[in-house]
This record gives sequence, structure tokens and C-alpha cells, in this order.
Amino acid sequence: MNRTTRTTARPAGRAVAVTTTALLTAALAACAAPSGTQGANATGSTAPVEEQTLTVLAAASLRDVFADLSEGFEAEHDGVTVALSFAGSADLADQLLSGSPGDVFASADTATMDRVVEGGDAADPVVFATNALTVVVPAGNPGGVTSFADLAREDLKVVVCAPEVPCGSATAKVEADAGTTLHRVSEEASVTDVLAKVTAGEADAGLVYVTDATLAGDDVEVVDVPETKTVMNTYPIAVTSGAADAALAQEWLDLVTGPVGQAALAKAGFGAP
Repeated sequence: MNRTTRTTARPAGRAVAVTTTALLTAALAACAAPSGTQGANATGSTAPVEEQTLTVLAAASLRDVFADLSEGFEAEHDGVTVALSFAGSADLADQLLSGSPGDVFASADTATMDRVVEGGDAADPVVFATNALTVVVPAGNPGGVTSFADLAREDLKVVVCAPEVPCGSATAKVEADAGTTLHRVSEEASVTDVLAKVTAGEADAGLVYVTDATLAGDDVEVVDVPETKTVMNTYPIAVTSGAADAALAQEWLDLVTGPVGQAALAKAGFGAP
């Protein structure tokens, strides 16, 4: 009887040992994070993505292109919001130089960018596009503008950009080259403001960038004159010295200067750098 008792006891002991090991293994497996889910919590959900805002200050003429590019940029960067601020380049430069936040600055001319670089608020700008002026008139051309010289007529209301704005500086150069003084009735802070007055019929003609005339479509007519082709504006872009995340800001700069950005700019009518 003793032999019988010993014979039946041994298998039972091994069964208990196997069961205990299996339970311990299962418990450890349950506590371990699955491979490839680093940052997951006990319920299997991932940690929240850090929210970031990339502030891009850009010349008003870049509004539509940068708005389109921002959608793709946000889609490829979880938690990132691109905050776009458009205005005349001179106004944006003043904001940066006075301490306003900004991660990237894109100017419509090199002189304005140079001012920001000299002030220590940006470095190593890269040229990414060019643009030229053209003459636009309201649909139907009520003022009968057919040449650049017509813009000197006193019976016409001509709107241009202010001299301190890149499009205004370019306008002054075109005037000087052509030997024509425009009959300006208003000087605006940005090229979009000039375009708005022409489309609203508040002016008989205005000087805007080719890209803005293209975007306006049938709201304006373009008077193609050779004088405006003598001056070309060069657009530089740079990461600011105060960028909250310089690496993220550099990614935006790379997007604008890379194949995707260049294709978008070309489609909008900008020239190659």
C-alpha cells in the first residue's frame, strides 16, 4: 500500500508545478508591453501626442500657397498646428524686431530680410521664389488703360503699395526705369490691399504681383506692359533666432524649398529662385 501511495503522489506533484509555472508566465506576459507599442498604457492605448504650434510669418502674396502647404505639413506631423500670419513684409519684420514670436519668416524681398538678419532675429536665409509686378484694372477696364504711361493720367485713380513694402519698392523702381510718375491716389500696406481696391472698383488701376493677378481671376483684367518686367522681386525664407523648435521650423523651410513647395509656387505663378 505504501508503494501505491508513493506512485500516485509523484505525478500529482509534477502537475501542480507545471500549472504554477504556466500561471506565472501568463501573469508576466500580461504585464509586459507588446512589441512595437512603446508608450502604451495598461489598457493598450498610446500616450497623448504633444501639441505644438509652428508660427510662420509670410508676405501677403504667399497666402494661398502657404495655406495649401500647411495642410499637408499638419497631416504629416501629429499634434502640430501651423499658424500662418500674412501681412506686408515690412510690417512682419517690424514685429520680429520688436520681439513678437515667430518661427519662420518669408519675405517678398531681400532688403527686408537683410534688416531682420542684421537685427539678429534670423540667419542664413534661402531664396525660394521670384515674382514680378503687373498692371491690373477692374473688369471691363473702365479707365481705358492700355499702357504704363496711361497710369500718369490725372483722370485715373491709381493704387500702389507703400514705398516701405517690397511691392512698393519695386513699383518705385519701375517708375524710375520708365521715367513715368504714376497718378497715385493711395499707398497700401500690402499687395492684397491694392488688389482689393481694384476689384472693388475703388481704383482704375493698380500694380500688383503677377501671382496676385492670377489668383484674382475674372475679377480683374491684366494690362500686359513691358515696363513692369524690368524689376524682379526675390523671396527669401529663414528660421528665426527665437524659434520655439528650430528643427520643426527647418522642416517647414525644407518643404518650401523642396520639390513639393517649388511645384506649388510654380503653379501659383511664382518664378524659380
